[in-house]
Amino acid sequence: MRRQLNSRLLGGAMTTVVMMAAALWTAPLPAQGGAGHAAPAQANDPIDVAVTYGATRANTIESSNFWMQGGSVQLCGRFYRGLGVAAEVAGMHAGAIQSPGAGLDMVTATFGPRYTWSPARRRYEIFAQALGGAANGFHGVFPAAAGASDSAFSLAFQTGGGMNLRLSPRAALRVFEADWLRTGLPNSTNNAQNNLRLGAGVVFRFR
Repeated sequence: MRRQLNSRLLGGAMTTVVMMAAALWTAPLPAQGGAGHAAPAQANDPIDVAVTYGATRANTIESSNFWMQGGSVQLCGRFYRGLGVAAEVAGMHAGAIQSPGAGLDMVTATFGPRYTWSPARRRYEIFAQALGGAANGFHGVFPAAAGASDSAFSLAFQTGGGMNLRLSPRAALRVFEADWLRTGLPNSTNNAQNNLRLGAGVVFRFR
């Protein structure tokens, strides 16, 4: 029952992320105002698509840490004075955690609010976000009542921020991103993981 519930939660979160991405991607751009008609304040709010590489410091239990590598795709639409909504799908991999042959793959799907501060006449911008969704761990070893399983699902919460450096009206460099990611995958103790995720990448901008 718990596995089915977690599976439904993950499926629902990923469906929501996909729907948000489709809605933002297909949203019509605001029309430019003609002579004597001022353009709306939101006309220049961008839609960002970011592709990043990241390294995550994770843990099986509180005293056992390891590193994972992977990447993410992020979609963010701004709507009012830097306030927007972001959606992210990220994948991470570790070849060996504690013993040879024991690795871990994890996919997270999260979404939530993001605020971006863009100083006037500056090329950089800073953002902060708080995202929630689900995590799917697989190709690993997860303790269970009937022994162990090679996959598990849990809720996920991610908060943090980063900085973009504008290269052109259509592109930017994600100089850095740092997030705290909390998951609740089974680990035979408190079933909680506090992960530090660091990343960088490129941002494509649409207006």
